[in-house]
Amino acid sequence: MPKVTVPEGRPGLAPGAHLVEPAPFPTAADLPDPRGPLGTPTRLRFEHLPPGDALGIATATPRLSFDVPSAPAGWQLASVTVEVTCGPIGGEASTTTHTLPNAATLHLPWPDEPLALREAATVRVRVSGTSDEGEVTSPWSDPISVETGILAAEDWQALPVGPSWPENPDADRRPSRVRHAFDLPGDITAARLRVSAHGLIRPWLNGERVDDDELVPGWTVYGERLLHRSYDVTDLLAAGANVLAAELADGWYRGHIGFDGGYRNLYGADQAAILQLEVVHGDGSLTVVATDDAWQVGGGPILFTGLYEGETYDARLADDDPTAWARPGEPCGTWLPVAVHPSDAARLEAPLDAPVQTQGELTPVAIWLSPAPERFLPPGIEADDPDVWLVDFGQNIAGRLRFVLPDGTPAGTTIRIRHAEVLENGRLGVRPLRGAAATDTYTTRGDAGEEWEPAFTIHGFRYAEITGWPGEPEPDALRAVVLHTTMERLGGFASSEPLVDRLHENSRWSMTGNFVALPTDCPQRDERLGWTGDVAAFAPTAAFHYDATGLLASWLVDLWLEQQAHGTVTWYVPVIPGGFWTPPRPAAVWGDAATITPWTLYETTGDRRLLEDQWESARQWVDLVDSLAGEGHVWDSGMQLGDWLDPSAPPENPMQAMTDPYLVATAYFAQSARIVARWAAALGKEAEASRYGELADAIAAAFRDAYLQPDGRLSSDSQTAYALAIVCDVLGEDDRVRAGEHLARKVAESEGRVATGFAGTPVVCAALTATGQDAAASALLLETGCPSWLYAVTMGATTTWERWDSMLPDGSINPGEMTSFNHYALGAVAAWLQRDVAGLAPAAPGYAEILVAPHPVGLTHAEAVHVTPYGPAASSWSVSDGVLTLDVVVPVGATARVVLGGEETVVAHGRHTFTAPSPA
Repeated sequence: MPKVTVPEGRPGLAPGAHLVEPAPFPTAADLPDPRGPLGTPTRLRFEHLPPGDALGIATATPRLSFDVPSAPAGWQLASVTVEVTCGPIGGEASTTTHTLPNAATLHLPWPDEPLALREAATVRVRVSGTSDEGEVTSPWSDPISVETGILAAEDWQALPVGPSWPENPDADRRPSRVRHAFDLPGDITAARLRVSAHGLIRPWLNGERVDDDELVPGWTVYGERLLHRSYDVTDLLAAGANVLAAELADGWYRGHIGFDGGYRNLYGADQAAILQLEVVHGDGSLTVVATDDAWQVGGGPILFTGLYEGETYDARLADDDPTAWARPGEPCGTWLPVAVHPSDAARLEAPLDAPVQTQGELTPVAIWLSPAPERFLPPGIEADDPDVWLVDFGQNIAGRLRFVLPDGTPAGTTIRIRHAEVLENGRLGVRPLRGAAATDTYTTRGDAGEEWEPAFTIHGFRYAEITGWPGEPEPDALRAVVLHTTMERLGGFASSEPLVDRLHENSRWSMTGNFVALPTDCPQRDERLGWTGDVAAFAPTAAFHYDATGLLASWLVDLWLEQQAHGTVTWYVPVIPGGFWTPPRPAAVWGDAATITPWTLYETTGDRRLLEDQWESARQWVDLVDSLAGEGHVWDSGMQLGDWLDPSAPPENPMQAMTDPYLVATAYFAQSARIVARWAAALGKEAEASRYGELADAIAAAFRDAYLQPDGRLSSDSQTAYALAIVCDVLGEDDRVRAGEHLARKVAESEGRVATGFAGTPVVCAALTATGQDAAASALLLETGCPSWLYAVTMGATTTWERWDSMLPDGSINPGEMTSFNHYALGAVAAWLQRDVAGLAPAAPGYAEILVAPHPVGLTHAEAVHVTPYGPAASSWSVSDGVLTLDVVVPVGATARVVLGGEETVVAHGRHTFTAPSPA
């Protein structure tokens, strides 16, 4: 089988980044056999939060899921026993045991009374069932704990408080800090802190950071919902004097965001903390310390911080003890009474997702002095500055740089750090940043071993340019800090081709770089918006890489809010002004995020509540398009982005694709109608299921009448047109087969080059393998010429690019205004690698049934490992001496339908091996 090589003159793979993170993801061989003695339940988790304890969740009746790691052959679950130990925090708890017959291990309904505010529950489970060996009961699981956040507006006392000094709303404003001193008696038994803000917030209690969360409270449709997070701060309180404090920043709330020059104050001109400390005493009484007019406000060492601009910090403005401002005692500096704003109680909500946190650190792979005389000096640096250092961290990320300065660094030394994703002509490639300065500035205090990391900004970068450093930076002094929403990693892929493996990893890294409080398009330039089309393209891939269900479910709440406000699914969520993009208009692919994303989450989690919550959004989207298409059922009106950024589009016009945008729109219309029909059936809405099924059939017939020619060609003779016709199910069986042949012809005519954009790329390979055109799929996958997936890999990419040629073969950056090197949409091919090449896909909601149907496509080995809702599953195959050997791991509670060599076999949990003649 063909081996991919890097063409001469290409830089090849990037050096391996030195990443400090958890242990590598397991391979198929690492997985234990699920067939064995009945194991102790594991991976206990509430709702769609990561496994483990859950504090401050958004429901009083949290659902529970868990895995059964092993069970005897023939084992069938008969009942689940749930032990709930519940009581007020710091008070006496009582234990009840609930045996639930005919239960499941997924989304188990809360078996006890609804949780009250400041009530904690500890839960453990065991399972019973029958097997070939008779009835058997598992040991008890380890316990996990759960508490709600504040769910009722009347439980809020905190008011938003912030700067009281005059500010210019049209200029950069200095961040503030707030504090409040208070006394407590010594009988503290438990305490919880609720935290939100207008802007971003870092809470402190008695000189200690309360948490390690970042960019709190995230970005939502602030006018309708403002999230708060809850923290257990019992151990940070003391009898007597205490100080509750917080640092604030503008963030998305009033900071500079958006393209075309950007906007300020989109949600308000104020910066404010919302803090509510609830302290329970030994006698059961409650003390509430909340932000109000008794608080004080002052400035700090952060002179300015912006998500695009970066952060400016002057350590000389800090106290000798930099945490003294947040400790009991008289603080240094000037403190004023706060400004108090109206209550946000009606819009404050507990979160559905986990917070943004540090997920790992990268050490430099190279540090070098920018060579003279072509040294490029960033703004603000004098020409005689001798040292401009470049640092390569080996991996493009979203995050920040942390450094430790050498001892003896003089006070008043200014260190500037500028960030970028690529180099061009030996310099930082900053043009793709557009209006984002991405520059952090630190002025030293002169202390030994000064260490700093920005608090309220985030950058997309692989490279950093450092000026002002005393001497030569040592590798141990620099770290790139990886930030994204905390999500459980679910999937891994490996094959016989290292370039394909790197392609898959690039897709994963692009997801992490853009799943930062919401799913953005890119993390580096002056944009970073929740584009709906990107999510629609990438949802199946995202659901394999990580459990992002909580983050996406929260974002879908905002999508529905914006849809109601604007009468259509919007280009991006939350909506901000955007010149060309204002007002929002209905468009295929982007609007179809309302159907594709929730349906994908249902397919991969089995959670019907996701469908219930988003039913009206999906239905109304399809009904809107139906009204626009009219009785002819062809959506041939309005502005369509079509196959956005297909490789034929000129840099200045990404909509100028080779596929008719109305063909794209009509195909997606049919697909969404079909999804809503299945959705209705899953919810038991028989009349709606019939109605939308008939609508989907009518759209398919209209598509054929409008775009299908007698010889089986489509009016747009393009890869995207045929791929969409196949995958969107608008063709009869004979025409579908012919479409596959025509698609393979188009691949041959392009010599294996990709010719698709945002609409076609997620499905083009799947359309080929679905119609028996594996050879053409192999040609597309393994091509290294531009445009292709592997072209970017051979050019050293470590994330997915926005354009197929974001970097040109000569190493220069594409001249288009939109040229990101971290855009996950075109990495949606990873879903095909996992589901079709490795052959591991959901065949029933939540992977209750798994489809294992691998396609070798030019490789000698491929495997996918996925932590399904039931536990780890795997499909691993290899070809040797004309024989394909397939190893399959099926978790307890699931079955697998294995299709190999024309034969289909259904197997239960366990490890299974199959062989068949290898495909020609």
